[in-house]
Amino acid sequence: MQHQLLIGYDDRHTFLNRLSGSTKLLCFVGLSIIGMMTYDTRYLLAIMALSLVVFRFSKIKYRDVSFVLSVIVGFSVLNLVMVYVFAPHYGVSIYGTEHLLLGTSDHYFNLTVEQLFYEFNLLLKYTFAVPLALIFLMTTNPSEFAASLNKIGISYRISYSVAIALRYIPDVQADYRTISLAQQARGFEMSKKAHLLTRVRGGLQILLPLIFSSLDRIETISQAMELRRFGKGKKRSWYMAQRFKRNDYLALAIVAVLILIGIALFKVNGGRFWNPFKA
Repeated sequence: MQHQLLIGYDDRHTFLNRLSGSTKLLCFVGLSIIGMMTYDTRYLLAIMALSLVVFRFSKIKYRDVSFVLSVIVGFSVLNLVMVYVFAPHYGVSIYGTEHLLLGTSDHYFNLTVEQLFYEFNLLLKYTFAVPLALIFLMTTNPSEFAASLNKIGISYRISYSVAIALRYIPDVQADYRTISLAQQARGFEMSKKAHLLTRVRGGLQILLPLIFSSLDRIETISQAMELRRFGKGKKRSWYMAQRFKRNDYLALAIVAVLILIGIALFKVNGGRFWNPFKA
């Protein structure tokens, strides 16, 4: 039975696959920047809903990215807990009010509505870009993306390096699974039946062979490119070059409007934070 790769390009015949790689990159970066800058919950919920709707249209199945999502959620929750541990009153200092849920006002680890609201905003900021990032990675042909980057003025050497990196992601995952199966064939239990520490220890044992195999692959690719005199010319042609089409301009226009709305909310809110506790 063939294992599904965690992340990697696959042509699912959707309108997202037909968009230019540069369009998807500009949309992703633009929404990520404005989303990280603002703390307006209404705006964050709106772009979160938009990213989930677009993710639905991408036809990416949950089981294909479940492991990635679980890791991201785990780190997000851990970070939220650490924020509370080290700054449990930060929400109070931001919003200027204090509505206690647990504890007393003089207790260090009291729980307030303001802190929960602040951490909810953090959770939205951590997660809203995840569907967009997965869409970008799993609907963008690396060769076409490299050509698109070169088209908007980025050096073809950098563009080609990015394309190789995107192509290399599935290879790394395949190598990881191969090494993992080899370890299990030798009697090292790494399935969900094993204890967490055993699985972590097994993952560390996989890491070293994976690094060596990756270095060998990098050396092979670099030698092949050097033999073909890659980087000697000032320009190069692209087999997968794709012109901007109507949908590309439409997607860029929609994202530009969303970014302008986010910037306008800074003025409306008097800063980055929307304060629902203000009288």
